[in-house]
Amino acid sequence: MTGRQRERRHRRTGAALVAAGVLAGVGLGTAGCSGGDAVAGGARGGDAVGALRQAADRLVDARSSKARTSMEMAAGGTRVTIRGAGVYDYRKRMGQLKVLLPQDPAGTAERRPITELLAPGALFMKNRGAGVPPDKWVRVDTRTLSDGNLVTGGATDPFTAAEVLLGTRTATYVGRTEVAGTGVRHYRGTADLGAAARRASAGNKGPLQAAAKGFATAEVPFDAYLDDEGRIRKVRHRFSFLNGRQKSPVAVASTTLLYDFGASARVRLPETGDIYAGKIAEE
Repeated sequence: MTGRQRERRHRRTGAALVAAGVLAGVGLGTAGCSGGDAVAGGARGGDAVGALRQAADRLVDARSSKARTSMEMAAGGTRVTIRGAGVYDYRKRMGQLKVLLPQDPAGTAERRPITELLAPGALFMKNRGAGVPPDKWVRVDTRTLSDGNLVTGGATDPFTAAEVLLGTRTATYVGRTEVAGTGVRHYRGTADLGAAARRASAGNKGPLQAAAKGFATAEVPFDAYLDDEGRIRKVRHRFSFLNGRQKSPVAVASTTLLYDFGASARVRLPETGDIYAGKIAEE
């Protein structure tokens, strides 16, 4: 096998590294957003579309935060959730998460957390298993993923999740509520991945363009919760994509919770010698 063939094989395998075996045959039936093309106004709601499109910039102003993620799916009537927690630097667009996979179908095997490093154009994973030495990292070129790494890693990159809102087409102001004790404004709407890609930062243009083409639909229903400084405290996206094993679209709900803004978020990417270059076994 040539080096180019190995590289293509690694990219294909990487696209299923975390989500393989979990995404196959799943379908989350979560309802979409509010109907109509209404854009919220009024003294409390303000310009909903404008506020949502500015949310990513407000995160950059905040520099960094801690993050919790969850990705919910259902297969054969059983709901599974992949959870993650870590930190993110919005100026460097780098983050680190510990992602915990569900138990195996038999419910007997306890899975170690996978360490994920998020960087522009790349996803690094440690404790991958499946033939990868425990001290090595697996690198995935996220620009080659048909979902733009919105789903593949089992957690949506927090800054990418924010930049999806750049494609907000319609939105309504639902009202005031609280997220983890912080007062927020709740918005519900629909974003277009193609429009988000056109407005996104350089590092997210390619992945979002890929997702716009690779998903079953470029429309992404969402619920977003912004604090009084316009920063995202919580955002929940509902993605729909076509899985090769399924005839109908698969739905996944991805939730990102952001808090403790300004927290230390030092992320160190692995050296070349620490990245695994061998064959990755299928799980």
